Amino acid sequence: MIKGLLELYRYRNLIKMLVTKELKARYRGTFLGFLWSFLNPLIAMLSYVLVFSVYMKVQMENYSVFLLSGFLPWTWFASSINEASKSILINGGLIKKIYMPTEIFPCVYVISNLINFLFSLPVLLLLILFLNLKINLSSLLFFPLLIIVQLLFTAGIAFFVSSMTVKFRDFVYVIPNIITIWYFLTPIMYPSTLIPEKFKLLLWLNPFALLSIAYQDILYYNRPPSMQNITATGILSLIILLFGLTIFNKLKGSFPEET
Repeated sequence: MIKGLLELYRYRNLIKMLVTKELKARYRGTFLGFLWSFLNPLIAMLSYVLVFSVYMKVQMENYSVFLLSGFLPWTWFASSINEASKSILINGGLIKKIYMPTEIFPCVYVISNLINFLFSLPVLLLLILFLNLKINLSSLLFFPLLIIVQLLFTAGIAFFVSSMTVKFRDFVYVIPNIITIWYFLTPIMYPSTLIPEKFKLLLWLNPFALLSIAYQDILYYNRPPSMQNITATGILSLIILLFGLTIFNKLKGSFPEET
């Protein structure tokens, strides 16, 4: 894992260039450009708030803040995995022509979606200010730690799915469905307290559920997240990163032939 990460560090300028290219391509030809980073989560939030607060009358104060606290990190994660899963296939021609660490390609999508996530945070912060809610400044100190843990977790899965998709093309169709099911099993639209006790084990087996709860603790409940949960998720994220890199390294020798 260390060797792979050092290799990525040596090619950091190339990664930076590809991330910049990806972000520019994402909004190329649009009138609003990077403003869509703010508008997309805002439109999604308004849709969910309309359904759950108005139609279904969910009794939860400042539901929009609760929703965005989990939805924005999830969007970073889900978009990264969906895009990274096809990253080797899309760049197959480049892999055959130029030598570079193929680990770069999944990383580009994870990092570009991280930047998109950071661009979308002002929407949430402005909403918190608009609703006159308080944020515990000491709790905010945990926010960068959560981002690092999620980065490791997302990168590990991205390495795994990008390599497996080359070997098994069915993954291109399977992954979006898994992501959709995973979303509804994660307490993002609803608080974890609504989960029946007999299903609580599924909650603790869901790494993103713990991340989502930690984000909600900081941004909605105005309290520090559980260090026990962060530590457990951090250790699991390192294991997943190691596993993802191991599978990727075992399969990458066949990439030029199979893409």
